[in-house]
This record gives sequence, C-alpha cells and structure tokens, in this order.
Amino acid sequence: MAGSDPIHINTRIRENAQSLASALEQHMLKSFAPDARKQLRVFSAGEAADLLGISASFLRKLHFEERIPDVATSAGGRRSYSAEDLLTIRHHLEANAKARGTYLKGRRPGTDGEPGDKVQVLSFLNFKGGSGKTTSAIHAAQRFALKGYRVLAVDIDPQASLTTLFGYQPEYDFLHAGSIYDAIRYEDPLPFSSIIQKTYFPGLDLAPGGLILQEFEHETPTALRNNIQPPFYARMAAALQEVENDYDIIVFDCPPQLGYLTMSALCASTGVLITVVPNMLDVASMSQFLQMSADLLDVVSNAGARMEFDFLRFLINRYEPSDGPQQQVVAFLRQLFGSEVMVAPMLKSTAISDAGLTQQTIYEVERSAFHRSTYDRAMESLNAVNDEIEALLQQAWGR
Repeated sequence: MAGSDPIHINTRIRENAQSLASALEQHMLKSFAPDARKQLRVFSAGEAADLLGISASFLRKLHFEERIPDVATSAGGRRSYSAEDLLTIRHHLEANAKARGTYLKGRRPGTDGEPGDKVQVLSFLNFKGGSGKTTSAIHAAQRFALKGYRVLAVDIDPQASLTTLFGYQPEYDFLHAGSIYDAIRYEDPLPFSSIIQKTYFPGLDLAPGGLILQEFEHETPTALRNNIQPPFYARMAAALQEVENDYDIIVFDCPPQLGYLTMSALCASTGVLITVVPNMLDVASMSQFLQMSADLLDVVSNAGARMEFDFLRFLINRYEPSDGPQQQVVAFLRQLFGSEVMVAPMLKSTAISDAGLTQQTIYEVERSAFHRSTYDRAMESLNAVNDEIEALLQQAWGR
C-alpha cells in the first residue's frame, strides 16, 4: 500500500496562516462594521465621577450650576459621558481648582530654573508568554488616558497583540511601513512622530508593532560590528526624544524574549513592571529571566547605557485568591522581594478573557455584557493595579 504524501511544511504553514487570517477577518467583520475603526463607549455618571476623582453628587451639582459643559442626556434624564466630555470637564475643573494638578496630574514644567517633570516610561516584560504583559500594558495605558494623562503606547512585540487590540490588522496595516521599526531601524530611520497613530481613546496614541520588528533583531549584530550609532540600546531613547514632550507616560509592551528590542526599551525606561503568574514553573522561568537580564544589562551598562530606574515592581497576574498553591507562591514572592511585589494583584477573570474575544478591554466593554459581579470584580482589580502604578509615577515626580 502506498504511503501517504509527504507534508511540505512551508506550504502547509502558509495555508494555515492564510486560513487563520481569513477566519480572523470574518470574526472582525461580525464584531465591527466593515469600514469602521473601533470606537469607545460612553460612561455613566457614576463612572465619570470616579474617573474625575469627584463624587457623583458633586458632578450633578456642577451640571445644575452650569459650571461645566452639558453632555448627552437620555429621555429619562440619565447623563452619559464620552471620553472627550471627561477631558473637557477635567480641564474646566483644573482651571478653577485651588491647587494645581488636582484634576490634571501629569507632568509639570520647571520653574525658577529648576527642571520640570521627566516623562515616565514603563516597560511591561517577562520572557514567558502568557504572563499577561499585553493585558497589563493596555489596561494601564487606557486607565491613565481616562484619568487625564497624555499617554503613548509603544508596541515592540513582533506579534503586535497590543496593536491588534487597538483595532488594527498589523499584518496588513503595517506590513511594509508605519511601525515602530521605521523609527529605530539602522538605515534611514523615520521621525518618531511619523509613525504615531491616534486611537479612539482621547489622550492615548499608539506606536504600532508588527512582524517587521524581527528585522531589528536580525540587523543589530551587523550594526554592532559596523559600529553604527546610536547603538541598539540607545536607539529607542534617542527616537523618543522627538516626541517625549507631548506625553506624560509612555508604556512599552515588550516581546516575550530578552532580545535587542527588549533591552532597547529597558534602556529608555524609568520604571519596570515584571508580570508573573503565581505558579512555581513561572517563578522558575522568572528566575532564569532575571539572571539573564542582569548579565545582559551589565554588558550594556558597561558600554555606556543608562541603568537608573525610579522603580521596579513584580505584578502578580492571573491570580485566583481561592487557589491554595497560588497563595503560597504569592506569599513566597512577598517574603523574598518585599515591597517590590505590588500590593494589588491582577485577578484571573472570565470578563477580561471574554472581552478579548472581540478584541476589547474591560474599560471598553459595557457592564451589561457580563454578570455584574464578574464585571465589577475584574474592574476593581484592574483599577487597584493601575492606581497603584499611578501612585508610583506620582512618587517619582516627587508628589
């Protein structure tokens, strides 16, 4: 009996890739209008008050006294707030606040010859896939934007999951041009401003990722041999200098590997958040990751890279409080690293994973789409994590 035909792996992988791309495109067409970019939902009065940092009764009083612009109101008298409304109201409140920075808490310029606040650059990293880097990075970026900060999200992962969550198809939209690669490449790099995309979140811009970022990993050894300047570890920081005055916070979503891209982000960062899932396999992987990171960063430090951070924190991710072994791992990490382990863990939640099915985040989906307690639990967890990070940023600015 004749044997089965051999599989040409390159052909089969290409067929699988094309099938998957087509299926994903159909999925997106079902979720969103064919010619539409994603749009952000509106927020209730309670959500608006929380984001503005005021009480719901004070928000109603502001409307009643006509001290802030009016917003859309339903037939039943319920107000709804777009993200643009929130930003406008925030500026009105700040203009009349007794203390500067009460409602706009971003960077402040220097006075009397003193330097102003530096831009805060956060890297979310771990070299183990599935540790929640992208989920953590995008929720942090969106939360900061909703709270009035000027935010730039930078996707340096060739898989470009962060870019996809913002409604782009990187394999089509940025296949040949328009990604972060164009701003850091060794030959004729483009101005960083030319690759920035506005998003549907007011105050939140995106520097897209894409598969072409792999070229940076491939080209760097040759660039090092040829002494092309600036070297790989300084290219990201150098490129960001053009636009950093436009932002309060820059958030890097790093690839799940300790390569040249990750190190270039680390050398541009002021804060590092290492995501870790609390099981011993992940902790063992993190041990290797930390050792490798230290060895490689020693090398680039000796070559002249800046290695000073305002903070480093371990972010417990996909945490299940009822899981005994996970509790033991978290206790082990807290005993080992003390205050470097964040107080608030990011809980494992079906709401977060289900939102991802339609390429959305918890901040984008409606509460009515989920069981209320499931949604509220996920939202409380995310807010606690991101507000703790915000406190670290404020502390770094000396507040």
